[in-house]
Amino acid sequence: MPFRFEGGILPPLMMMSVCFSSTGIAAEQMDKETMSAAEEIRVLETVQVTATRRAQSIYAVPEAVSVIDTGTINRRAPELLAEMLRGLPGTFFQQTTPGQGIPIIRGLKGSQVLHLVDGMRLNNAFFRNAPNQYLGLVDVYMTETMEVVRGSAPSLYGADAMGGVVQVLSSEPDFSSSQWQNKGRVYASFSSADNSIVARLQASGGKDGSVISGGLTYQNHSNRRVGGGEKVTPSAYSVRAADFKWRQTLGSNSEIMLSAQYLEQPSTPRVDELVAGYGQDRPNSELYEFKPNQRNFLHARYRLESDATWFSRFEAHLARQLITDDRLTQDYSDPEIVQEFNQSKLDGLTLQFNSPWSCGLSNLSLSNSSPAYCELVWGFEYYMDEISSTRIRTNTNSGNRGELSRGRFPDGSGMDSAALYASNDWYWDALTVSAGLRYSWFDIFLPAGPESPAVRLKPDDLTGDIHFNYEIKSGLHLVSNMGRGFRPPNIFDLGTLGSRPGNRFNVPNSKLKPESVWSYDLGIKSGGSRWEAELFLFYSDYKDKINSRFTGDTTADGRFIVRSDNLNRVQLWGLESGLRYLITDDAEFYVVINYTQGEEKDSTDVTAPADRIPPLNGRIGLTLTPGNSLRLEPYVDFAGAQNRLSPRDASDPRINPAGTPGWATFNLLLSWQASESVELGLRLENLADKNYREHGSGIDAAGRNLGVWSNILF
Repeated sequence: MPFRFEGGILPPLMMMSVCFSSTGIAAEQMDKETMSAAEEIRVLETVQVTATRRAQSIYAVPEAVSVIDTGTINRRAPELLAEMLRGLPGTFFQQTTPGQGIPIIRGLKGSQVLHLVDGMRLNNAFFRNAPNQYLGLVDVYMTETMEVVRGSAPSLYGADAMGGVVQVLSSEPDFSSSQWQNKGRVYASFSSADNSIVARLQASGGKDGSVISGGLTYQNHSNRRVGGGEKVTPSAYSVRAADFKWRQTLGSNSEIMLSAQYLEQPSTPRVDELVAGYGQDRPNSELYEFKPNQRNFLHARYRLESDATWFSRFEAHLARQLITDDRLTQDYSDPEIVQEFNQSKLDGLTLQFNSPWSCGLSNLSLSNSSPAYCELVWGFEYYMDEISSTRIRTNTNSGNRGELSRGRFPDGSGMDSAALYASNDWYWDALTVSAGLRYSWFDIFLPAGPESPAVRLKPDDLTGDIHFNYEIKSGLHLVSNMGRGFRPPNIFDLGTLGSRPGNRFNVPNSKLKPESVWSYDLGIKSGGSRWEAELFLFYSDYKDKINSRFTGDTTADGRFIVRSDNLNRVQLWGLESGLRYLITDDAEFYVVINYTQGEEKDSTDVTAPADRIPPLNGRIGLTLTPGNSLRLEPYVDFAGAQNRLSPRDASDPRINPAGTPGWATFNLLLSWQASESVELGLRLENLADKNYREHGSGIDAAGRNLGVWSNILF
């Protein structure tokens, strides 16, 4: 019996399927003999768009790509998108506080990883190169697929794509009838660990050539109960989200799309500031709320299919993203309350062409195959980001309210960027080679303030990558990727100027350079009719990491003068492996194991462990499908101890200075397709009520949880 894939296969299995059996040939170029060989392994029809910037079967992609679908999201019922990356090769989940969380990919995080929504950048000018909350402002329940590319992707994506790329693709329903039709769904879930309720209503209507769709999401989370029964107070928050999309064909070969997305967390407490951490006898703050955090996104897209000689497809995107990061804070025992108003207004334009062409390389074809087939992807991007940032201070003793003053960043700061890129794919019968280059230019501006002069940086960079996938024999592939990625200094790196805590005074550095990384990996992928396996080794050489440095000077009032500089070098390496085995036609075993190591060297050649390196981690489980309507999945999530701490980690009150202990949780997912339109599910998580913390997180993970969910189509 051929191996059967389900639409909602587990994330680690999807990830392995992407990597294992790729033949390195574009689907439309595969002859009957090639397709037959592929079918002997396993043919998965999942299509991705992120790794190559075009819709393509994952079998034709040389890079490692994970595709997470709606069915998987329904069964997991996550509060955050980043939670979906648990148990995937090469990824790790970190959570600073409920409502916020990030993926760590091959040891890199924050602005070291590029985040996209529907092809447009989520990363903005005040994205931190550390854990941040901004991916939490994208609605997990409007997501149709989530795609992850491991390793740097500098030619197609440029700035920030050093550790990888995470892309969220929102739902796009289709109708093929000439008559107007309607459909929709109602999704609801409950979790006992925080007495949370999630509700999603979405509907769409349309006919061939015209579709309108949209949805509303509401989440309400009470204080979290952690392993052992203790409740973390305060940790309650809520989410309100909405999305709308209209698509219209314009003739036989083109389409326009207009969409809007909105998500708000009205008031989210920052737990690690409000609860005493390691080495503390009191919390840092009396009050610390993100109030509110909000994301608004307007997006227009135009697509054109063409039979022109120089391109087959053209795509243009125009978008505006507003991220509001307002905060209400009060230091411990301080009578002053500070209200912050921070906003990023990011406008973007992207133009892309796909140009298939005849390579003329028949003499290089392998194994007596047909001539090579080529496709060039090339385009242009332009982004403008404007930052507004102010604050008001109120004395709770006197009631005096101050005037608007300088905020977290200089008000009116901006970061503009432009890029030209091109990447070409060469396809032979047993070999795929992809190579590309990108030129990027930036204009970063901070206006003068009371304590600092104006700053303007105009860095540029040329980056590139190359990817190989060679089929040694049927079912055995050698894959290798190499690229140079980079991250320019942004407003967060430059903007915290003037008087700072710790008797410091931060001055601008007009010579601050981009960070860069050389990324390499080598993998073996193998598969048969009932099993698949992969083993990847990776290495990243991360240079010119931006850190704060004491200049040796002091101000007139005695503050130590510091500035941001390109100081440190980080070397990261590790192993990612996975196995899946079809025990019987209705039972499948899978395992994913990740190991990452990192060393950081400062400007004086002192070496220490790198920051926030995940411990050994992974997932082991079974997928049982007795009959056509029942699905049972017992699995174990686990992580080893992490005792190799950087000096920064060892002094971080979120991290045990003795190291983060290892842990394992036992879990069970059950789903039942009650009818064609009704699916019901049960989640039993952390059955042993283990008290643990994922390394680098600011809050303990949830304790024993009973979750139920329903998905009703209409």
